[in-house]
Amino acid sequence: MESMRRLVLVIVGVGILFGGCKSRKTKFVTIGTGAVTGIYYPTGGAISQMVNRKVSEYGIKATVEATSGSVFNINAVMNGDLDFGIAQSDRQYLAYHGLAEWSDSGRQEDLRSVFSVHPESITLVASVESGTKEITDLRGKRVNLGNPGSGHLQNTRDVLKAVGLNEDDLSAEHVKAVEAPGLLQDERIDAFFYTVGHPNSNIEEATFGRVKVFIVPIRGPDIDKMLQEYPYYAKSTIPRSLYPNASNTEDVATIGVKTTFVTSANVDEDVVYAVTREVFENFEHFKSRHAAYQNLTKEDMLKGLSAPIHPGALKYYREAGLDRHIHAELIVD
Repeated sequence: MESMRRLVLVIVGVGILFGGCKSRKTKFVTIGTGAVTGIYYPTGGAISQMVNRKVSEYGIKATVEATSGSVFNINAVMNGDLDFGIAQSDRQYLAYHGLAEWSDSGRQEDLRSVFSVHPESITLVASVESGTKEITDLRGKRVNLGNPGSGHLQNTRDVLKAVGLNEDDLSAEHVKAVEAPGLLQDERIDAFFYTVGHPNSNIEEATFGRVKVFIVPIRGPDIDKMLQEYPYYAKSTIPRSLYPNASNTEDVATIGVKTTFVTSANVDEDVVYAVTREVFENFEHFKSRHAAYQNLTKEDMLKGLSAPIHPGALKYYREAGLDRHIHAELIVD
């Protein structure tokens, strides 16, 4: 009799255990990033790790995918192939308004903002031997402009157009940023563009080789006019101290955008809430994950956005009293 009673208790216990396991089904979400050597990839990795630490609480498991960058990520989020994506603030603006790469497909009205992260500077690295001191010196030179699907390809085209140059004025290459330092050191190109947060390992790699390099400023009256025309660009500075092996003798004046974290209106509110909450509730830990985040503030992470805030993110911002830092036109209840 006693053995039968114990058997019943064991069966009941097992039933409770497995019944509890079935009560929460794990949701799998994917974050689109960029090249593994850039900042997008570790940014996505930091976010996914923070969420995955609470898988028992949220029932969410996040994974990171290396991609070709901003344009790909936005399109994949809109198609439902990714749940979240990291994208430059200018690509977010242009996608939501149906411009540039989205001029044929039209406004991406389901695009939603979650938060922004670090600033990204349009960075032009040239060999000293090429004699490139200003962006206008690129005429006739071999230059990597950026790979298709990346945000920085259009940034390159924008600054070239601003100073009266186009791809026909150069010997243009369109390879990924990770390949460009090697091409420069092999003397197969004279310069390359990369829109990225600093410090960056690709730029460091370019400064360590046999070929001496110069980080070229992007400045002047034509660039100032461009800033007036495009609201998503702003002046920025690359500290010389970050790249001591470059031949620069002073900080580099340039322009840039911001990194943003985006999703779709079709992604569940509880998923976006959990991701947002984990990043902001563990803010100092998040900042420690990369040197590019060291000057971030929570208020900064609500700037540079142009698509409406996702309701899940907005729910957290209201709870935390951060919604006052969001432009009113981005709040759509």
